[in-house]
Amino acid sequence: MLYPGRTGKPFPEYVPDAMLEDYQEAWSIIDLSPKSSATLARRCLQAMIRDFCGVKRRTLFDEIDALRKLAEEDNLPRGVDPDTIGAMLALKDVGNIGAHMSEVDGLILDVEPGEAEKLLALIEMLFADWYVTRGKRAERIAAVLGVGEAKKAKPDDAKSGPG
Repeated sequence: MLYPGRTGKPFPEYVPDAMLEDYQEAWSIIDLSPKSSATLARRCLQAMIRDFCGVKRRTLFDEIDALRKLAEEDNLPRGVDPDTIGAMLALKDVGNIGAHMSEVDGLILDVEPGEAEKLLALIEMLFADWYVTRGKRAERIAAVLGVGEAKKAKPDDAKSGPG
């Protein structure tokens, strides 16, 4: 018997479709395969770093390391918080466990559903902090600019008086 999978939070169109698809798929399989869910979260993170941060390197580790270096130089892209870099590295590590069998002291590591949920919570936070915040900011700025342009276009409608 098949049951519908879980779904993540809905996000507005500010978040690129490919990332949303990976995120939704990660949620839909989290109970069936936490390892696969973690791997999709890792893939989503890498796409976000490349897209939002403009950092593209050979590996996700190298990309996160580049962000760490930018943080040290106080030169991170707007909206990227240096406090999240350690969490990104942890997500990468757990996602790697999902993708590649890993051992510690002879024990095979696995990804549990609760762990995969925490990874997806980080993805949700980054979606909100990076894409949604930037999108809403752009909309607000455009609205104010529109008001300003409308006022410039109608100088005869303005009340006369001291300016």
